[in-house]
Amino acid sequence: MLRLPLPSLLLAALLTGCQSVQDRPPTTVATLQPADLGGGKVRVTATTNMVADLAREIGGDRVTVSALMGPGVDPHLYKASARDVRTLQGAHLILYGGLHLEGKMVELLEKSGRAVAVTEQIPHDRLLRPDGAEGLPDPHVWFDVSLWKFAAGTTRDALSAADPAGKALYAQNAAAYLSALDALDAEVMTLMHSIPQERRVLVTAHDAFNYFARRYGVEVRGVQGVSTAAEAGTQNIQALARFVSQRGIPAVFVESSVSQRTVDAVIEAARAQGHTLRIGGELFSDALGAAGTPEGTYIGMVRHNAHAISSALGGLK
Repeated sequence: MLRLPLPSLLLAALLTGCQSVQDRPPTTVATLQPADLGGGKVRVTATTNMVADLAREIGGDRVTVSALMGPGVDPHLYKASARDVRTLQGAHLILYGGLHLEGKMVELLEKSGRAVAVTEQIPHDRLLRPDGAEGLPDPHVWFDVSLWKFAAGTTRDALSAADPAGKALYAQNAAAYLSALDALDAEVMTLMHSIPQERRVLVTAHDAFNYFARRYGVEVRGVQGVSTAAEAGTQNIQALARFVSQRGIPAVFVESSVSQRTVDAVIEAARAQGHTLRIGGELFSDALGAAGTPEGTYIGMVRHNAHAISSALGGLK
């Protein structure tokens, strides 16, 4: 008899119901049913702390929110633990990034019956599909603030579906938050356009900033691809070093959730080619900063990144 480890048993329990896992379609806002709250708050479990921040901003006092992944955690490589599965089982609503961001957890999330991808309402023609990604969309949509507004709207709608009695509050909170996102979008645009055109190049550890590039007119280069699951090759590092040397780019950036090793390799390769390259700062890519810090919120994280990029590349500080 096959004996499954505890996480596998819990996963099987979570995914098993009256309908088989194979026949159960992913939950959407339209199919989400009201939760049995028992007079208490809505228990929301989010995968990343970015999605958790959305739930707190829009849910307000009617929700309690927990995030599976904290600061510095890479969602591309994350594996659910037995504790995570228990947390998911106890949630009234599960919110996740979608677009295969949580690659190793997708089946668990899609088949839970209570999970909604906050990216489900983003128009398909606004999604990027990078070369080499096998047709899958780039999941890093939060770096285009105008796209993250769709995620805020989906979060509002999902909370309203799970807790119809709170619909008015969720609409009010979402309206205020969407206004704040509009102001953030304009601020980032101003900062990026203040960088001299020839220096408006963002070099980071992996290709997380393609939406940022398209929205704010910045050229981006990543040592690795969209997913951090693939290692950067020597040829990629040497080619990137030649590029920054030829363009005279003064700084590259490390990421809070990705190893600095590949960025250091680019700096060394550029030095060997006679070009001095420095680290312009740490950017937050796949996770927010620590709770209680400005970077621990989505708005604070985006603002931190934009100011760090602008300052290091010769724009407004």
